[in-house]
Amino acid sequence: MYGAILGDIVGSRFEFDRGDKSRDFEFFTPECEFTDDTVMTIAVAEALMDAGLDADEKTVKAELIKSMKKWGKRYPDAGYGGRFSHWVLTDDPKPYGSYGNGSGMRVSAAGWLYDSMERTREVARWTAEVTHNHPEGIKGAESVAAAIFMARNGASKEAIKKYIEDEFGYDLSRTLDDIRPTYKHVEDCMQTMPEAFTCFLEAGSLEDTIRNVMYIGGDTDTLGAIAGAVAEAFWGISDGLISKVWQYLDEDLLKVLDRFDE
Repeated sequence: MYGAILGDIVGSRFEFDRGDKSRDFEFFTPECEFTDDTVMTIAVAEALMDAGLDADEKTVKAELIKSMKKWGKRYPDAGYGGRFSHWVLTDDPKPYGSYGNGSGMRVSAAGWLYDSMERTREVARWTAEVTHNHPEGIKGAESVAAAIFMARNGASKEAIKKYIEDEFGYDLSRTLDDIRPTYKHVEDCMQTMPEAFTCFLEAGSLEDTIRNVMYIGGDTDTLGAIAGAVAEAFWGISDGLISKVWQYLDEDLLKVLDRFDE
């Protein structure tokens, strides 16, 4: 999951169209910070581990709700959307039909934990449905987890691209240079997932992927979390980058990452 957290931290200072759409920038600065993307990635990972790999839908969703509410309250100022903040604080949280890109940015653990594509997509769907139960929100989560599953199991970029296009209907024919001139900060899955996948597909490394995100701009922390998660599964992540990520996280977040790595 380090790729997702790396993308979030690096992208945090360019969010809301604050960057100049360049690949030439310093990765880590004092302006960088983790956001809700990291907090909810950690929350989902903890929930799936607590539920167990063979847990049924009811158990997984109960753990997701408990963990997401716990972590959301622990970090109340991480940058959540208004409806999600209300969901965190309510005593009876229900899904609210969202098709926002939050379903895709938090799902990376599901791409790593399971031994089959069927199970990966099933659990990814559950991680979305507790809040983002719109078909596009569900598709966003499933597509990211599927791409991570394929990447970590040695699939080629061409195979990943074809699967995402065929299974989820995303248009991955545009290049980053096609996207860049008119792309801006948007928070729905439909205008986030194709762009994030393209940042990965046009890259030659994890770092290239993150630089591609800042090159097109937009919701850069979330784009970075999604594209970075897939890129880490494909190329891996260096110890040097992991140590840099550690410097931005507190002990509570690191404990979950350590557990996930065991």
